[in-house]
Amino acid sequence: MKNIAFIINPISGTQNKRRIPKLIDKLIDKQQWATDIVFTEYAKHATELAEQYAGLGFDAVVAVGGDGTVNEVASGLRHTNTSMGIIPIGSGNGFARHLGIPLRVNRAIEMLNRSESITVDYGMMGEQPFFCTCGTGFDAYIAEKFAQAGKRGFATYVEHIIRDFFHYESGHYRLVFNNMENGNKEEMETDAFLVTFANANQWGNAAYIAPKASMQDGMLDVAVLSKFPLRSVPSLALRLFEKSLDESLYMTTLHTDDITLYRESEGAFHFDGDPVTMPAEVNVRIVHDGLKVLVERRY
Repeated sequence: MKNIAFIINPISGTQNKRRIPKLIDKLIDKQQWATDIVFTEYAKHATELAEQYAGLGFDAVVAVGGDGTVNEVASGLRHTNTSMGIIPIGSGNGFARHLGIPLRVNRAIEMLNRSESITVDYGMMGEQPFFCTCGTGFDAYIAEKFAQAGKRGFATYVEHIIRDFFHYESGHYRLVFNNMENGNKEEMETDAFLVTFANANQWGNAAYIAPKASMQDGMLDVAVLSKFPLRSVPSLALRLFEKSLDESLYMTTLHTDDITLYRESEGAFHFDGDPVTMPAEVNVRIVHDGLKVLVERRY
């Protein structure tokens, strides 16, 4: 018998969370798993709980929420023998989508009964861990607006993207990074609409900002979207959802394990969709094989 804990974020996404414990009790394989279920009560509570369960030797801790909840739980499970499971009920669910975890609650629970543990990478933005993406530019601007909106859900994201797109000004950035092919430091200076540091291949909602990104290659895919003319918006939007944005003339993708971004002043950043203000100089790096995750068994 293995021990598994479910950490439920009651304010994540738009679904009713009160029915989830009953679904877990109904669908989890009780011959395989002994369960514990708890709701978070404040910010970072999920990290504290995850650390406690790992310290007790639990085999798995399941994040029930969106990418922010995944971030909190994963932060508490890094470099332990406890695997993280996911029941995705957030607005974007980028981490779960990348790993092929079902988006319906009942199917995500059932998958735990036939799961296996794999080891994946995570990123560090300064001293802040991230597991899906972090970045600055328009996506960070929208993350800030979304956090202030008071409403959750994909529709709120779309509303802010449409409303704020025409008011956003591109930024000037200098990027200094490790060239993984020759081991040398290289530099790139550009005006960019956004700079995204990707461990996963998408922001969420099947919006693939870095289509070829892998969570197991020990590298970040750094997506730099240059300033583009208004007439290119429809084609760029189409490429974003067709997994071909990296083929656009306006997109440059860097592959590195360590990169430092320089800009004129502090400003908006996001990590796994949560907004934060970061200084003018920000180091981002990958940590290889730092987290165990439950995914669908491959045999």
